[in-house]
Amino acid sequence: MPLGLTNALTIFMDLMNRVCKPYLDKFVIVFIDDILMYSKDENEHEEHLKAILELLKKEELYAKFSKCEFWIPKVQFLSHMINNQGIHVDPAKIKSVKNWASPKLPTKTRQFLGLAGY
Repeated sequence: MPLGLTNALTIFMDLMNRVCKPYLDKFVIVFIDDILMYSKDENEHEEHLKAILELLKKEELYAKFSKCEFWIPKVQFLSHMINNQGIHVDPAKIKSVKNWASPKLPTKTRQFLGLAGY
C-alpha cells in the first residue's frame, strides 16, 4: 500500500474482510490489523490456524511473528476480556467505576449516568 494514501485504513480493512470472508464469524474476527481466531479445542484451533496462515500466504499477506500470540486462553481486546466463557467488560474498567466517588452535583450525576449507560 503506498505511503500517504488517505484511505489506507479503509482499504486495508476492506482487503482483510474480503480475504478472510470464507471464515468470518465462523472462527475469525478481523478488526483493522488484528485477526482474532476462536476454537473449541486445541486441535480445532490448529486446523483454523493452518487455514488462516495458508490463506494469508496465498494472498501474499504476511504477519510479523513477534506480534503474534497463539493458543492463549483469554485476550483483552477493545476494552473487553474475551475467553471461553464469553465476552466480558475489562475488570480494570469495572474497578474504576466501583471506586468512583458518589456524585454530589446534578452535572456530575449526569456524567456518571452517561458512563453507566454504556
